[in-house]
Amino acid sequence: MKKQLIYTLLGLLILSSCGTQKRVSKTKKRTKKTTRVVKTTPKEESVKVVKTTPEVEVKTPSSSKKSRTVIYIETYREVAKKEMERHGIPASITLAQGILESGSGKGELTMKSNNHFGIKCHKSWKGQRVYHDDDKDQECFRKYANPAYSFTDHSLFLTGRSRYASLFKLPKDDYKGWAKGLKKAGYATDRKYPKKLIALIERYELYKYDAEVLGKKPEDAKKVTTHNDRYTVSKGDTLYSIARKHKITVAKLKSLNGLEGNDIFVGQVLFVKPLPKDF
Repeated sequence: MKKQLIYTLLGLLILSSCGTQKRVSKTKKRTKKTTRVVKTTPKEESVKVVKTTPEVEVKTPSSSKKSRTVIYIETYREVAKKEMERHGIPASITLAQGILESGSGKGELTMKSNNHFGIKCHKSWKGQRVYHDDDKDQECFRKYANPAYSFTDHSLFLTGRSRYASLFKLPKDDYKGWAKGLKKAGYATDRKYPKKLIALIERYELYKYDAEVLGKKPEDAKKVTTHNDRYTVSKGDTLYSIARKHKITVAKLKSLNGLEGNDIFVGQVLFVKPLPKDF
């Protein structure tokens, strides 16, 4: 009886374990069936191309828009005014002579000697010297360590020689009298020397610096030029329209004003007439 009971219990255990295994197996199979691997192809991102217009470049006047003569005047006007205060020579005359004698500071002699007035050595000169072809081959010219010394020596040259004494009796702003007096006293052999100095003074309004030294208002400066040699740029102007209006070429207009490009701006003053042909 006991043995029969034991066999019955063992049979029930075996049946129970088999059922569990089957259920697990079925569960695993169901899990396997429901698990899916989905392959997806990523969509390409669309790139939006934005077209931009470059900003307009605003150009302002710079030194590159100025002629070398204007740059020369701006560089040495204070030196010339100081010499006028000390020695009584009109600043306008000093600047005009400097422009003419030195090629606005770019002449060969000036570049190698800082000599802006073409003053030769003479017997009294004890300083440095250079040799340069002038009226004769390899003439002796004074050399200066600084351009300012050349301006001072120019003043001393004129004040130290009796033949120029009559010039210092003229009104200090009488640049015409000075220009003619220098030629008469033998400063230059060029018979058109006075005309050249006066043309430069009036073209670049150098007489204004004489007025400043004398304490006059700018409007009180000796004005003799009619300004018909210059033009003020207005809205809508181009180099071509200005050149055509004044019967010159665009190339000539650019040359007169030291322009490298075609950019001009409203209010800019342009020279539209060349200096006398004998310059």
